[in-house]
Amino acid sequence: MKELKTNVIWRHLENSDKRIVIEQGGTRSGKTYNILLWLIFGYSLKTTGKTISIARKTFPALRTSAMRDFIEILKTYDLYDEDSHNKSSAEYRLRGNLIEFISLDSPQKVRGRKRDVLFINEANELHWEDWQQLVFRTKDKIILDYNPSDEYHWIYEKVKTRDDADFYITTYKNNPFLPPEIKMEIERLRDTDENYWNIYGLGEVGKSRSIIFNSSVVDDIPSSATFLSMGMDFGYTNDPTTLIAVYNYDNTLYFKEYIYQTGMTNRDIVNELERLGINRRSEIYADSAEPKSIEEIHRFGWNIKPATKGKDSVNIGIDMLRRYNLCVTKQSTNTIKEFRNYKWQEDKNGNILNTPIDLYNHSIDALRYATYNKLSRPNYGKYYVR
Repeated sequence: MKELKTNVIWRHLENSDKRIVIEQGGTRSGKTYNILLWLIFGYSLKTTGKTISIARKTFPALRTSAMRDFIEILKTYDLYDEDSHNKSSAEYRLRGNLIEFISLDSPQKVRGRKRDVLFINEANELHWEDWQQLVFRTKDKIILDYNPSDEYHWIYEKVKTRDDADFYITTYKNNPFLPPEIKMEIERLRDTDENYWNIYGLGEVGKSRSIIFNSSVVDDIPSSATFLSMGMDFGYTNDPTTLIAVYNYDNTLYFKEYIYQTGMTNRDIVNELERLGINRRSEIYADSAEPKSIEEIHRFGWNIKPATKGKDSVNIGIDMLRRYNLCVTKQSTNTIKEFRNYKWQEDKNGNILNTPIDLYNHSIDALRYATYNKLSRPNYGKYYVR
């Protein structure tokens, strides 16, 4: 067998006794390749009867990255056996161990499998719920790799901080097998794109280009701010019902989160409005796709109205919000999270599209209803009649 060529990432995995190993890094640091080397030579060839899951958010991305590298490694070191490779199920049998390649683009795939070892390639593509379900079904080791292209992410807040996690940063400089012309291309980023250089050159957390809003966190609503209105978005099983109050002062909008909860009936919403002491005369603009809920809450005595929605209303509302400075109170934790994660879609070439991703938008939809219906038409609702 050929001599095994590894870098520092192999040593991280060999030396770590933690359940979770996080490999954050820049481009071409050898993260994925060395993790696969370790899964083959450092783990699979030293044990038997184990199940190893190699996962990524979508199967096309998995097939062209980790799966292709895995097969290439087996062939390079004369380990590949056609009979051991079940291409239809994306599985490989190696010395009595099952290596499976799974995508996480449906809940059934996330919840339906158990394993001994899990490797999540480009882990920052996943949602928190994906991660939680995978962890519940993994017995031993969990390995994550990713480029830190998001300024805020659950990996930093909820995984990196765990006492059973080791965290490492590597860059292209940790890859001794990288051709010099590739190194030169990476180093060009230093002079052409500072954010890309931080992410892909230095392996440091950068700012996502696709984040829609810039927002700040404040201790509370300033006394000089005036109440504008409230916005409500309805949810139930998976999506929360949200209620956000909006205040305005000196070209700044302030947002305060009152409700962010799943499983709420209309009666539950009314009870919560009463418990919170919300003034019944305060205008609440709610999702007009739920006229029955709006009517029922109105009959309980609340000044709730359907928000105006029409062609391009989402983008128009986003455009309006971006004309203001945006501040969120520090106790509005879910809304803060949404502002940090609400993004534009990107095409396969990384170009930003003028369409927001339909995620992290329950509070944002609510406050968008409130601001659009007051700021685009300031007299709307003043003569509202049922």
